[in-house]
Amino acid sequence: MTLRLRLPCLLIAGLLLAGCVEPSAPPALIPVDLRVDGQVLHLEAPPGGTVDQVIELAGVTLGALDRVEPEGNKVISDNMQVRVVRVREEFSVKQEVIPFERKLLNTESLPEGSTLLAQKGENGLLEFTYRSVYEDGVQVSSRPINEGVVVNEAVPEVIMVGIQAPFTPVAIPGRLVYLLGGNAWMMEGNTGNRRPIITSGDLDGRVFSLSLDSTWLLFTRRSDEAGQLNSLWAARIDPQAEQPLLVDLEVANVAHYAEWAPDAVNNKVVFSTVEARETAPGWQANNDLVVLNFSHTGWLSKWKVLLESNSGGVYGWWGTNFAWDPSGSRLAYARPDSVGLVDLEAATFQPLLELIPVQTGADWAWVPWISWGPIGELLFTVDHVGQSGLSTPEESPLFDLSAVPVTGGGRIPLVSQTGMFAYPVVSPLMPSAGENEYRIAYLQAIFPTQSETSRYRLAVIDRDGSDQRQLFPAEGQPGLEPHRVAWSPAPLAQGGSHYVVVIYEGNLWLVETPLDPTVAPAIRQITGDGLASRVLWGSLNP
Repeated sequence: MTLRLRLPCLLIAGLLLAGCVEPSAPPALIPVDLRVDGQVLHLEAPPGGTVDQVIELAGVTLGALDRVEPEGNKVISDNMQVRVVRVREEFSVKQEVIPFERKLLNTESLPEGSTLLAQKGENGLLEFTYRSVYEDGVQVSSRPINEGVVVNEAVPEVIMVGIQAPFTPVAIPGRLVYLLGGNAWMMEGNTGNRRPIITSGDLDGRVFSLSLDSTWLLFTRRSDEAGQLNSLWAARIDPQAEQPLLVDLEVANVAHYAEWAPDAVNNKVVFSTVEARETAPGWQANNDLVVLNFSHTGWLSKWKVLLESNSGGVYGWWGTNFAWDPSGSRLAYARPDSVGLVDLEAATFQPLLELIPVQTGADWAWVPWISWGPIGELLFTVDHVGQSGLSTPEESPLFDLSAVPVTGGGRIPLVSQTGMFAYPVVSPLMPSAGENEYRIAYLQAIFPTQSETSRYRLAVIDRDGSDQRQLFPAEGQPGLEPHRVAWSPAPLAQGGSHYVVVIYEGNLWLVETPLDPTVAPAIRQITGDGLASRVLWGSLNP
């Protein structure tokens, strides 16, 4: 009996004791201060939480570069100070000037001891990109992230200093005009009689043309104006005047073609324009044709448009070349896909020779040079010839010198594998060689299948392609850089042969072209500055 009574009593006592125990209290929240966006937020968070959870509790969104102090995975403690640092970065471009250098060059073209500014110096421009970091609106660092990008190369100032001429003067007919370090020079009578005619130092050589009577020079000058490639000018080069008469034709952006109109001795020019571009090659060709009259007082006529802007065919963005026949009645054109005549009345192109466009794979296009025969019956040019085994004919490395009859009938091959830069130039008529006889000077690539990078030799042929001779430089010597050579306007006093003037290693050389193939040509260097880049040879009696 006693045991039975004790168990119920113990059970009842336990239940009564359990009912008297209070429930446990929730854990106390931990105070935390959060500094963000210029404010301090007083928060309370459960113990054991992390900094990231405090930020989430506050409803704060972090940017990609924002930083948290202390780190987000750190467990919070009483009165912890948490900081969100707002971080942003800015990129800016700063420009630095590259000062131009000054160079002195000796020249026999000036009297001994005298000087001439041959090329204007121009500062270059270097661009650096900077990364600046800001924390809570305060810049904490700014550093360049590149080594500098050259936007414009510095152009050195070149001053020519006269020294004693080392070459014996040679008698020459007509006027020989050449571009020397951004200035125009002229020889007349003999190669020792030379003088500068335009000394601005900024001729770019894109246009360099003598009038029919050799009294005016048409040329382009580099432009410093935004959106301008260059500007077109004319100068009267009267040897009796101390300074040439300069006329600003107020024409901008001429990359390929401008020359004197054939129906006037002076004061009328024909040109084609481009639109300047910041991307290579620096322009977009208009392929137009415009006539402009001017006077020596500076009066300019309105433009007369012969050809409106047009696409110019395949690779027409590069541009079109033009050439008037000797009579001035017909106009030939050359562009990357054809050579032919321009019908000025209908303003259309009439192809005589379809060309395979050259796939250069670069930011330039190949356009062949064209030269009229002196009686206007033939056009002399270079034809791009296909080669079997290539994926596309445009990749062919073969180029032939050809004649194209303007009356039709197809091309007449003259010399095979001359190279793409043969630049055929036709001589004056040579009565001593026969009625209507003349010759063609051209450049022959030393490595014809690599003619884009090859050097060349001066060669001449008769008009039918016979009597082919390579004259200069000699075998084994470095070749010529591609350029347009020029014939003397009249034969030499003795022998009846003509000179061809070439630019070799930056100097002018006269190469005689004897009519007798057994006679070795006389070859004479006539300048030694190493700065010549264009040459013309005009007659005083057109």
